[in-house]
Amino acid sequence: MKKILVANRGEIALRVMRTARKMGIQTVAVYSEADRAALHVRYADEAVCIGGAASKDSYLRGDKIVEVARQLGADGIHPGYGFLSENAGFAKLVQDNGITFIGPRPEAIEMMGSKLAAKEAAKRFNIPMVPGVEHSITEVEEARQIAKEVGYPILIKASAGGGGKGMRVVEHEAELAEQMERAISEARSSFGDGSVFIEKFVTSPRHIEIQVLADSHSNIVHLFERECSIQRRHQKVVEEAPSATVDADLRRRMGEAAVLVAKSCNYLGAGTVEFLVDEHRNFYFLEMNTRLQVEHPVTEWITGLDLVEQQIRIARGEKLSFKQEDLKINGHSIELRVTAEDPLDNFLPNVGKLTTYQIPIGENIRVDDGYEQGMEVPIYYDPLLSKLIVWGVNRNAAIRRMLDAINHYEIKGVATTLPFGKFVMEHEAFTSGNFDTNFVKQYFTPELLKEKEKTEAAIAAQVAVEMYLQYKKLLKVPEPRSLAWKTLR
Repeated sequence: MKKILVANRGEIALRVMRTARKMGIQTVAVYSEADRAALHVRYADEAVCIGGAASKDSYLRGDKIVEVARQLGADGIHPGYGFLSENAGFAKLVQDNGITFIGPRPEAIEMMGSKLAAKEAAKRFNIPMVPGVEHSITEVEEARQIAKEVGYPILIKASAGGGGKGMRVVEHEAELAEQMERAISEARSSFGDGSVFIEKFVTSPRHIEIQVLADSHSNIVHLFERECSIQRRHQKVVEEAPSATVDADLRRRMGEAAVLVAKSCNYLGAGTVEFLVDEHRNFYFLEMNTRLQVEHPVTEWITGLDLVEQQIRIARGEKLSFKQEDLKINGHSIELRVTAEDPLDNFLPNVGKLTTYQIPIGENIRVDDGYEQGMEVPIYYDPLLSKLIVWGVNRNAAIRRMLDAINHYEIKGVATTLPFGKFVMEHEAFTSGNFDTNFVKQYFTPELLKEKEKTEAAIAAQVAVEMYLQYKKLLKVPEPRSLAWKTLR
């Protein structure tokens, strides 16, 4: 594999290209009209514009992407995450054109892309499931009957969904009809498929996922767990590895279950099996993401592996160079998704020009980003600016380093999740490890953040005054208009 086209944009496109360059592989960038000046375009060996600013006119045009790959002689396509990364049709189109898709086989993508099909596959290996139904429904009356059997609260989920879309929590029967209609409508508009299913809503769950790698020689390993419970609107904001709540026995059992899920769909490459863990430490299969995850760097840091490199090697037909018993956890890593969203306004997107953009630099601090000072944050795409990742010898050290990194990350021009990240790192529920997916609902309000920032500003002002007075005393600078000043003149 001598040339790879990266069918994505922003930080993940750059991240894939850096590993490709390290491996001596040339890269091709594709970009939209809105991304002409993007960093991934400038970094690649070659770059081609494939359409307008809207994703449907550019990054979702699989036919154009494959055409560019053929014209430029790319022998591999890496989809990154989002866009076409979990599109079985695109993976098949790539393969049909004699190009290597750096990801799983189309059949695995299709199977795991349907939550119902994924549950059916996992069920064959006796993997624990959240109580519910395993067929799609569209009628409110059927949903009402199922809800009575399962018991409220319930969760209505889009079968083809992801990223929290097409998902509704229903606490009482009176809400069922309205929430059912909303879930179906959102699923249809987001995924072109309005089918939904119902399962019991686990009220205080931890969201724990297991990273797996599978080669074409029947070798499958897991790379331990990631804790992803700090979420807003069912979307992750803070991730860490390992989890503060998972012990060696639970890690082994979840790891073995994840390997079986990968085996159930004849998986190839890097994938993530997601579980819910309840307050009694029971775990339940949630879904499988058939791609690289946004939060993969925390796993890279605790294992010492480059997951993109592993993806490329597997796609080239190589065997994994290690076995499960060779893998060990080293230290602790935390990631904060730095997005152009306003935590003071329900995390709504806040696009604009980055008038100031200075990243933190230091030992065991990593920033995966796709922006620089002066660039515009476009409205057309996900508002992710960067991933701020740190490593420490233990969890406390990692939290401390993350706080230092946040304090030295300066962004002006758009609101970001940096203040929220700091709020999380300093909250007792997080530092103690005693939290779940309800963290934002239970502990966070914009008013608390405003009060915290106000208090910090007052303390900073007081410190500045104290330092000024101390320096003034040490230097003994005479005041203007004083006798001493006149004498000096």
